[in-house]
Amino acid sequence: MELTLTTPALLFPALSLLLLAYTNRFLTLANLIRELHRRYQTEPNPLVAGQLVNLRRRVYIIRDMQALGIASLFTCVLCMFLLFAGQMMAGEVVFGVALVLMLLSLALSFWEIMISVDALKLQLQDMEPPR
Repeated sequence: MELTLTTPALLFPALSLLLLAYTNRFLTLANLIRELHRRYQTEPNPLVAGQLVNLRRRVYIIRDMQALGIASLFTCVLCMFLLFAGQMMAGEVVFGVALVLMLLSLALSFWEIMISVDALKLQLQDMEPPR
């Protein structure tokens, strides 16, 4: 496969949208955490405490998703620089690293979504019929 300057540039729109989506998720969770924390301070509730634990875990995962996405974007730019400088083999290796970083970021995103399902279960547990 021949790697040209345009190949790593194809990842730029995807990575930019991915980082935007991650940032939106982070901001939404941050606002929810602030709201639940205020509620918990005025009226401690084990259900709210459980939600806060879950949200804290998710925020840390989103932080890692963002870090891997940024690292992927950085390595894409580095790859383009190496290709521009005529370092084809190094550029190919760095491009491979960028793809792996993007895959890891997406895997964390999937994990975070799975955890969010658990949060919804916790939220709705008081609506389950008694057994």
